[in-house]
Amino acid sequence: MRYEHVCIEAVSCTLPPHIVTSDDIEAQLEPVYERLGLPAGRLELMTGIRERRFFDPGTLPGTISALTVNRLLDQAQLDRKYLGALIHGSVCRDQLEPATASGVHHAAGLPNTALVLDISNACLGLLNGMVFLANMIEMGQIRAGVVVGTEVGRDLVEGTIEDLLNDDTVTRKSIKNDFASLTIGSGSAAILLCDRSLSRTGHRLLGGNFRTDTSNHELCAGGVEAQKHGDHRPRMQTDSESLLVAGVNLAIPTWEQTKKTLGWNNADVDRVFTHQVGKAHRKLLLEKLGLDPELDYPTVETLGNTGAAALPMAWALGIENQVLQADDRVALLGIGSGLNSLMLGVQW
Repeated sequence: MRYEHVCIEAVSCTLPPHIVTSDDIEAQLEPVYERLGLPAGRLELMTGIRERRFFDPGTLPGTISALTVNRLLDQAQLDRKYLGALIHGSVCRDQLEPATASGVHHAAGLPNTALVLDISNACLGLLNGMVFLANMIEMGQIRAGVVVGTEVGRDLVEGTIEDLLNDDTVTRKSIKNDFASLTIGSGSAAILLCDRSLSRTGHRLLGGNFRTDTSNHELCAGGVEAQKHGDHRPRMQTDSESLLVAGVNLAIPTWEQTKKTLGWNNADVDRVFTHQVGKAHRKLLLEKLGLDPELDYPTVETLGNTGAAALPMAWALGIENQVLQADDRVALLGIGSGLNSLMLGVQW
């Protein structure tokens, strides 16, 4: 994929108000830890995640996504009449139908000529949405579009804690598949793309590449299992160690092909933003790709794993904290369960 006419006009995020530390979670799990002989501090030690954030109980993703989109458009000062598409790209949605994007479109006051839809692809939904919009802009179908998503992890974390407390069959081995669920946080991000003729910033989306390895599609699986758990909160089972290795193994050829597409080598890269999973994933990924960890902008320590919003949230916070300079070459390194990888290059 190569683009000549696509610019990234703004990136914005919304942080939840409630902070929940890994110590808080382990305090709730004290009976389980005692029975299994697990040391306190294990969750942060294994993941590097000190805390994560939650929205108020019962918060719908679309409600926050609308706030994020309105903030994004106010920041960019782009007339809403130019918006030809709105995509909602997070794992979390308000309901099965209609598309969560429909309510967000209405709340943001976008034109009735805009294409409105949800895209779901685990942790890659927002990046996939970027590509969808970029293709439409490059072909001249639209002049601008927004992709937004909001992950609400409270129910998953609290449901997992409740399950562990009520399951006497949990062992030191089986609990490993639940640890990834305890790393989940909440957050929201939105990205505005437009044709170069509309752009005030000139931040260009250059292109990128994608690869897949669906032989590993069962390593991380999540959904609602009301019959088993007795409620409608989502649950997730993750083979974290196998997922880590398989994800990085997929990222290596994706990055090599992305560099060929963009005409880059590693020395050309000034800043990277990665999917935020945990410290072990970040260390291994950057090591295998041959990229200096100092180029990354990690947020997982304080936000946890926020799914499809994780990478764009880190990107938005990096922009806010002025880590990007004019003419920086920026790599967006996305990996999602499935397994899928999508990597994009930006000229800031």
